[in-house]
Amino acid sequence: MIEQKPVIAVIGGNQPTPGEAKVAQEVGRRLAEQGAILVCGGLGGVMEAVCKGASDAGGTTIGILPGNNSKAANPYVQIPIVTGIGYARNVIVVKSSQVVIAIGGSYGTLTEIGHALQSGIPVVGLNTWSIARNGKPDQSIIEAPNPAEAVDLALDLARDNLTN
Repeated sequence: MIEQKPVIAVIGGNQPTPGEAKVAQEVGRRLAEQGAILVCGGLGGVMEAVCKGASDAGGTTIGILPGNNSKAANPYVQIPIVTGIGYARNVIVVKSSQVVIAIGGSYGTLTEIGHALQSGIPVVGLNTWSIARNGKPDQSIIEAPNPAEAVDLALDLARDNLTN
């Protein structure tokens, strides 16, 4: 039997701060070095930075694209998947993974976090959204202090999901 590699989705905004882009690139590199497969939305910003980090480290990158043209993918996406379904592709991005790492982001990132949590897919956050219910903090997004800990935590959670 072939051992399944963990698939980690990385989500975030298309206009990240320079710090968020640096964090994303490090997350991608660390995921690749530990043998994970990266899936993302395939476009620019955090998606491009994380794909660059993973690709530079010899990892596998998959981009789930919103439009109809594989050439819209950032240059570091090795496997572009064309959907033609716009932002509805966010569901595919998160449901293709065992764990999601959220870096920064805007409302599109928030929708992906919501889809993941609703589906029981853990979310590890790096400088991203926090949520509350009835004014009380909701700890559903697992905060990580840095890229190394985010990747380690995500991979531990993914491996737990693969064996259960």
